[in-house]
Amino acid sequence: MPLYEHVMISRQDLSSAQAEGLVEHFSTVLADNGGSVVMSEYWGVKTMAYKINKNRKGHYAFLRTDAPSSAVQEMERLARLHDDVMRVLTIKVDAHEEGPSVQMQKRDERPERGERRERR
Repeated sequence: MPLYEHVMISRQDLSSAQAEGLVEHFSTVLADNGGSVVMSEYWGVKTMAYKINKNRKGHYAFLRTDAPSSAVQEMERLARLHDDVMRVLTIKVDAHEEGPSVQMQKRDERPERGERRERR
């Protein structure tokens, strides 16, 4: 089955338990349609670059899934209809990375970015 990564942003006025409950809800939608969630992470409340539906912040969640495309389409359809979900980004990947996502890694565990170029 194809591998996907999803990032969901939910409204800021939800509690963290409610935001994690949304992740569980969409995980069961995937499971009901023949897919499975390999890993899920709750990233917490983060400030967004621009307002979405008059919200400056949102609860971010990350999912790594192994599901057929029909299950992913159904999950995205239900997420668009859900009032608490503001955005969903889905990316098809060739392979899932091992360990936590870059967002959850500590700064000293991340690979170095390299030297900056000199300005003229």
